[in-house]
Amino acid sequence: MARGQGFLTRVGERADARTTRLPSSLRSRLIAVRAETTSLVQVAVAAGLAWFVAHDLVGHPQPFFAPVAAILVIYGGAGGRWRITVELVVGVSVGVLVGELLIMVIGRGAWQIMVIVFLAVAAATFLGLRGLARTQAATSASLLAAIAPLSSGDPAIGRFIDASVGGLVGLALVLLVPMNPVRRLDSQVKRVLAGLSIALRDIEASLRLGDAGPAWTALQEARGLQPVIESLGGTVDSAAEVARLSPLRWRQRTHVDLYVSAVRDVDNAVRDTRVLARRVHTMLRHGERSPDGMPEAVGLLHRSVGVFADDLSLQYAFDEARSQLIEAARLATTALPSAATINDAAVVAQVRAIASDLLYATGMTQAQVDRALDHG
Repeated sequence: MARGQGFLTRVGERADARTTRLPSSLRSRLIAVRAETTSLVQVAVAAGLAWFVAHDLVGHPQPFFAPVAAILVIYGGAGGRWRITVELVVGVSVGVLVGELLIMVIGRGAWQIMVIVFLAVAAATFLGLRGLARTQAATSASLLAAIAPLSSGDPAIGRFIDASVGGLVGLALVLLVPMNPVRRLDSQVKRVLAGLSIALRDIEASLRLGDAGPAWTALQEARGLQPVIESLGGTVDSAAEVARLSPLRWRQRTHVDLYVSAVRDVDNAVRDTRVLARRVHTMLRHGERSPDGMPEAVGLLHRSVGVFADDLSLQYAFDEARSQLIEAARLATTALPSAATINDAAVVAQVRAIASDLLYATGMTQAQVDRALDHG
């Protein structure tokens, strides 16, 4: 069995096995929990450890900002946790400073919270803080205005230290108990590639049968991949950051870089597949016949996606995938009849575009792709 076929078969077998064991809704929820196991461990340990450090080692009796800060650093965003940690501390500092000063003057209460939060956010905005930092200024000030003061010590300094402790503990957990960046990327990219392969398979069937229906189905399938592709952006940023910063994941940097460079081109391939599906649907709906050789060209694209997925996962050299993609472009070009319609030309152009997208995803340069397709 070819590697590409093995990939698609394994995807189908796993899906079938899970379907027979659990209801689909329950299965999807359990899969989601399992996929987040590392982050669940990170956030739980970080919250408890931040409290322990601030309460037992530093000696703060109510270090509520410490676990909150640790949680926010872990869940606050992907690809920039160093920046998030700094923003978190700065935002908390502004909120604490404004809150404490105003509380000493105007006290606590409903209207006082309004004034304190307004001025804390205004101060954060004046200082150029955005996003999480400004949010933390507001929440820190509102918490200070809503809770009873500590019985001893300087609450402003204490809460600043708590936020710093929590931020650093959260960052340490991200680096010392890191997710597997390759596994997370591989899972999401394979979902996209499996959906892309199915869409291309349906387009091939539409061309072979002369039926516009499967092409319409393929268009809906390709459109349905967009939310997964959009979520890939955060996953890519987070995985690249972990591979770059965590000593436990340094050896995976090359593999992560391979995924990072491929994601944009895979996205382009999905977009071009949507265009291809629309063109094939229009062509067949208007009673035009598929040019001889075009189903075979799209079939090669369909099979090459599975080969590409395996090559990406196992760090192969992409030789087989590239060969199939170049042959798909060649078949599509030679299939173009001398008296071609606009739809014929558009279908050929889209097949070549998808082949180009996936060749770029294998690491080929524009010059290499141009030479391969021109000579192919």
